Formats: sequence, structure tokens, C-alpha cells
Amino acid sequence: MTIRHDGLLVDWLGYATTRIEAPDGTVVYLDPGRYGVLSGEWTPPGEEAPPHPAPQDDYPKDGDLVCVTHDHHYDTDAIQRVAKQEATVVVYEGVDAANIDRDVTPVDELPYEVVRVTGEDHLSAAGVECWSVPAYNDPDGPRAGPDGSVTHPPGFGCGFLLSVADVTVFWPGDSDALDGFAELDVSLFLANIGGTVVSDRREAAALAERMDPDLVLPVHYNTIDILTTDSGAFGADVAGRGVPVVLDEN
Repeated sequence: MTIRHDGLLVDWLGYATTRIEAPDGTVVYLDPGRYGVLSGEWTPPGEEAPPHPAPQDDYPKDGDLVCVTHDHHYDTDAIQRVAKQEATVVVYEGVDAANIDRDVTPVDELPYEVVRVTGEDHLSAAGVECWSVPAYNDPDGPRAGPDGSVTHPPGFGCGFLLSVADVTVFWPGDSDALDGFAELDVSLFLANIGGTVVSDRREAAALAERMDPDLVLPVHYNTIDILTTDSGAFGADVAGRGVPVVLDEN
């Protein structure tokens, strides 16, 4: 199902993969791939299939801009499936193939214009304004172990705030629901609701209320066991707070 928002066409394609198309045809992908969601190999976690997009298996190669937040979402097969030959690929500076236990191409060997960003950068590419923002699990927060260890420590990844056809879209990446996110001017909030190693549905709903976007679309849930959640309960929670929300599921 394609979501329409202020002239944008938005599709959650599974895991963190989100496709955004502007009225002029410009296409942006956020964190494409992993777990077979773009190669037709994804299988649902558990005995009963939870709400989640069906896996894709094609090579659209229509992406003008591809953004990658951190190592866990770096999938070079997926990038090559979605990116145009002349695409710009924006990759957080901490992404390093040497630290990834999967078969991926090093960032500097990708056959595209590659731009590395820190946690606080701004660039323009393919007619899209792109800001990176700090995103992480707080060592003193709800994702931390007894020793303060977290899956996504500060400096491990980033989130992205985009202005696509003058519509702001925010994807926090793999992060807690940080206070700073509520200060952003966001029209479409791609809420991370999977819990366990990222914000859960209750934390994301509370953030959505503080952020007060024009629309909330949850993504990055029900792909693997540790991200299973009740998206319907999230939608009801957000709607009950007076914030428009939509689900993109099969």
C-alpha cells in the first residue's frame, strides 16, 4: 500500500526500508534492505505472520538519493537494487564494512557518488535537503544493560531529516526516543516502534505527541523476533493523542 502525504508517495517496504517519491519523480530510499525484504527471501518471525509488507524481489534502480544510518542497515546488494547509476548515496561516517559480519562492499568502493556524514551535517542532493542528526541508545536509558552497555551507542549511527518537495520527513534510525527529536519541525514522522534495541511503541507514541507532526507512519517492526510489536495498539495510542497516524502493512 502506498501512503500519500502532501504530494509525496511513501512506501514502507520492510525492516527499515522506506521509499519516498516526490511529485517531480525524485525518489529517496532510507536504509534499504536486510533480512531479504528486497530480495524476496524474507520470512515472518514466529508461527503466525505479523503485519508487515510482503518481500520484494526486483531491481527498480529508481533511487536518486539513498541514505544509510548505521552498520546494521548497510546492505550493498539492496543499495544496488534501488539506486540509479547516477544516484547519491549518503552514509553515516561510522559505517565500516570491516565491522560488519555480512558480505558487503566497502563504502568507498560503491559505484555511486558517496557522501559521508557526521551526526550533525547538512547537504543538498537530487533536489533534496538532508540533515543528519545524532541517534543512539542512551547508556542511562531504557535500552541499557546493567553495565550501561547498549546496542547503538552514541556515535554508532545517525537519523535523517529530509526536505522532499518542501515536505519534511524524519527517520530517527535505530535510537531511543530522544528529547531532541521533539524539537524538529517534522511533517511526516517515520516512527521506530520495534522496541528491545530501539524505542518501543509507547515511547514512540509519546514522542509523536511532543513532536506533533502532520502524519505518523511506523516502520522497522515485525521483521525479526526482537522487533515484534502491536502496531494496531500503537496506531490507537497515537490517534488518541490527537496525532494523525497511518499503517502501511499487508
